Amino acid sequence: MTVKLAIFDCDGTLVDSQANICRAMEMAFAAEGLGHPDHHHVRRIVGLSLVEAMRMMVPDADAALHETLADHYKNAFHELRGNGSLQHEPLYDGLVVLLDRLEGAGWLLAVATGKSDRGLDLCLTHHGIKQRFISLQTADRHPSKPHPSMIYQALADAGALAEHAVMIGDTSYDMAMGVAASVRPIGVDWGYHDAHELETAGAASIAFDMDQLFDQITGADR
Repeated sequence: MTVKLAIFDCDGTLVDSQANICRAMEMAFAAEGLGHPDHHHVRRIVGLSLVEAMRMMVPDADAALHETLADHYKNAFHELRGNGSLQHEPLYDGLVVLLDRLEGAGWLLAVATGKSDRGLDLCLTHHGIKQRFISLQTADRHPSKPHPSMIYQALADAGALAEHAVMIGDTSYDMAMGVAASVRPIGVDWGYHDAHELETAGAASIAFDMDQLFDQITGADR
């Protein structure tokens, strides 16, 4: 029997998390006496591993500062969570129905994200959907996107072949990762990169709502 696998990015694809990401980045920069980070620039690096994101945010800094900023960012999230200041990170409308439909159509589900293991666990557990994913791949155990390592591991966990898998994401990093792993990249327009960027990075199609996304996922294996 053919194993079909839908691999999802998290931030900007499953959940709308930009408010917390921007706030944590502000706190990380403040800890080093840096200026207020531009929120547009912050949204541009969502999906990368933290150190790689800091390289893009502060390209003239040395590697030690990039590592330090990444640690500050993690600590900021811990502080915000501890004092109850984290904003609600809602699932995008229709996401649970989409997962139901995909499972009903025989698809396995996975996640490949720039989040940490802890951050992803907290997010998916909070929304009650963690158990739905057969494979959870994070930046804690892999190179940053667009390296295909996370997809390779998700395929191995599911026992799926690349030609029967899709990568769904909202950034050019997700699309490039899908191309690198030879899985079909599907972009969504409700996240952090626009449709033109997704297409330039290799998106085979762009979904503008959950019904379109279901059709594009399930159509990829026909």
